Amino acid sequence: MGSKNKLKRFKENETFTNVFQPTRDRLVNNQYSLKGNWNATFFKNNNPLVLELGCGKGEYSVALAKKYPNKNFIGIDIKGARFWRGAKTAIEEKLPNVAFLRTQIELIDYAFAQEEVDEIWITFPDPQIKYKRTKHRMTNSEFLKRYKTILKPDGVVNLKTDSEFMHGYTLGLLHGEGHEILYANHNVYKQEGSPDEVTSIQTFYESQYLEQNKPITYIRFKIK
Repeated sequence: MGSKNKLKRFKENETFTNVFQPTRDRLVNNQYSLKGNWNATFFKNNNPLVLELGCGKGEYSVALAKKYPNKNFIGIDIKGARFWRGAKTAIEEKLPNVAFLRTQIELIDYAFAQEEVDEIWITFPDPQIKYKRTKHRMTNSEFLKRYKTILKPDGVVNLKTDSEFMHGYTLGLLHGEGHEILYANHNVYKQEGSPDEVTSIQTFYESQYLEQNKPITYIRFKIK
């Protein structure tokens, strides 16, 4: 994507009513008024709040919002030029139950209050295979602690990935730390009984992986 195109998207994001771009300072200094008030202030209902972390183009958030009109969805990514597509689609299709937040995932507990979130989706994250990149792996111990803070006591996390490494790493960590694995499948399109929201929604990259016969893996878990 050219820098001209990026700038155009950044500008357009600023006009979208469903896009939020707080500064890092505002978040870290606990000055963000939507923290703890997402449902009351933006969605204006008490429906379950679901986050998609590292949402990319926002395809999954938008598709989930269409599928579950009685839930609220927020796609989160630091790359605003990417989720511009999802935000624009949501506005064009008049979807009131999806928003986008531009921030880093490590600031998640500054953007949401304790026990504010019902569910988290992590879709096709960078597996960060090199050992020195472990701290950026989105299911590492530190991230799980942050997620636990903002999740309700019965809140769940979904991990969908094409990386067998990420799948195996996360399963091992969950077992080792004593978290509750509700469902795990290393090839959701080949095995019967996979949850509908896992197989009925596909991102652009996912359809490419499937064309290459790459297995798509899935874990649903609770953080203890």
